Amino acid sequence: MADLILTTFDWVPEMPRGYVRDLRVRWALEEAALPYRVASTPFGGRGAEHFAHQPFGQVPWLTDGDISIFESGAILLHLGHRSDALMPADPRRRSEAMEWLFAARNSVEMASLPWALMMFSGETGDTPAWKRFDEFLKARLQHLEPVLAGREWLAASFSVADILMADVLRLVDRFDGLKGYPVCRDYVARATARPSFVKAYADQMAHFAAADSADAGIKS
Repeated sequence: MADLILTTFDWVPEMPRGYVRDLRVRWALEEAALPYRVASTPFGGRGAEHFAHQPFGQVPWLTDGDISIFESGAILLHLGHRSDALMPADPRRRSEAMEWLFAARNSVEMASLPWALMMFSGETGDTPAWKRFDEFLKARLQHLEPVLAGREWLAASFSVADILMADVLRLVDRFDGLKGYPVCRDYVARATARPSFVKAYADQMAHFAAADSADAGIKS
């Protein structure tokens, strides 16, 4: 089996820690018990090698032998094809997992991310832009709530679709955006209680904390 290498930033500011998207990949790798190692790329001064792997200068990317994959959704789909722990074996359920993986990214996250960015920046309140983004997200959550009410996971068994959807909703919940959507909130709690998430989250936080410690050592 090829050596899996997950590349993320060497450091990020405090606010996004725990939400950098390498967490999704860590979660999947832990869930599937696939051996991997983590590599770092500079947060500042991103060079040509970084852009060769990730054309927008973002993270993460995954190296699988001689294959380099960027975009968290694409990486999750790749890993899903490598492990039955991440995608159902039944063709119908497998198709369902793939459609929900794309729905999480293209239908839910496209609504939640602008909303979350406004929350991060404090640009909320009685403005047309805020109302528009808030209403857009609420419309998506209103449709998702009854879907999740009828199932434990999106495609019968836990899959990469749940990793992506739960992580998208987790950011909304950070700002109490799931307050009126108890089924969505319970779904996030159920997903993030899995040992694979707990370890992935702890590992990401430790990774950035180690960078803080190394920087403090240099300055002392």
